[in-house]
Amino acid sequence: MTAHLSCLRPLASVLRWLALLPAAGSVLAAAPQPPIPYSENGEVRAFVGEMQDRHGFDAAALLQTFAEIHPLNAVIKAVMPPKDPQVRSWSNYRARFVEASRIDAGLRFWQEHQAMLTAAGRDSGVPEEYIVAIIGIESIYGRHMGRFNTFAALATLAFDYPAINPLTDADRKALFRGELEALLLLARETRRDPLSYRGSYAGALGLPQFLPSSIRNFARDGDDDGRIDLETNPADAIASVANFLKRHGWEPGGTVAVPALVSGDGHNELLAEGILPRRSVGELAGHGVTTAESSPLIANAPAALIDLVTPGQATEYRLGLRNFYVITRYNRSSFYAAAVHDLAQTLRAERSVRTTPRETDY
Repeated sequence: MTAHLSCLRPLASVLRWLALLPAAGSVLAAAPQPPIPYSENGEVRAFVGEMQDRHGFDAAALLQTFAEIHPLNAVIKAVMPPKDPQVRSWSNYRARFVEASRIDAGLRFWQEHQAMLTAAGRDSGVPEEYIVAIIGIESIYGRHMGRFNTFAALATLAFDYPAINPLTDADRKALFRGELEALLLLARETRRDPLSYRGSYAGALGLPQFLPSSIRNFARDGDDDGRIDLETNPADAIASVANFLKRHGWEPGGTVAVPALVSGDGHNELLAEGILPRRSVGELAGHGVTTAESSPLIANAPAALIDLVTPGQATEYRLGLRNFYVITRYNRSSFYAAAVHDLAQTLRAERSVRTTPRETDY
């Protein structure tokens, strides 16, 4: 009898412990739900129908591809503005790109691919240092090309773009929808799985960080091997960057930007006009803007006043000419174009110093 009761006591304790546990249904209810695949999204289904109608895609097969992806929270987070926005600083921005490790990497890249850079510069009219600078700023010569699944990232921005600015959200969503369309066309044209691409959170790919539409429109086979590979082939990246700038109106031999001085308040009207070159140096002088540069190319060329603001410091002003504007077609930011220009000039100067024989070498 005693033995029998001793066996019941542990059993009773177990029953009391089980009674404290939540019911099985509540445990299941608390379990995280798997993300809903994009194949179940109504907008996606409409998009698939459009791809079938416009481009002859197999709707069922494309829906199956969408079934393998879902919204990427990391992409939504990346595209959101910071909760505590920092005041834009040209000094800080420039320091990120015109710095020792990137300069050293750029000089090595230039030396390793000199022949291709020479050919690309000759064919496009774009100086070699600007090609090198852009690839350096975009991916540090292939070190940082992004690890997001490009198809999923573009789908996220096309169909789940977050509410940021009512004036621009619809346009941004449409832009990424167009890039998603371009990615699918690119994948079909190159017979590649659309799920195989990896790039930035915004869908940029390869050493030059081209969006899919830019790859289709501007990418070039730089070494004539019959294929374009911007992810592992520097020759293709070099030729493609040069072609992009050429096709957007690069002026061979033209100036990019020069320092400017301003006086009075007349220059504020020029800043409001934006970065498209509109006015001659003479017209700019009438608004209190001057430059020490006296080249006829500058005197007769339209320019725009560019302000590079650093909080707590005097604003740096430059005149941006046609080629400065062309660089902003790559990234529509005056900070970006100014950083490309400064890195290019630094690379050119440093290369000259490092390759010039010293007296002690004789």
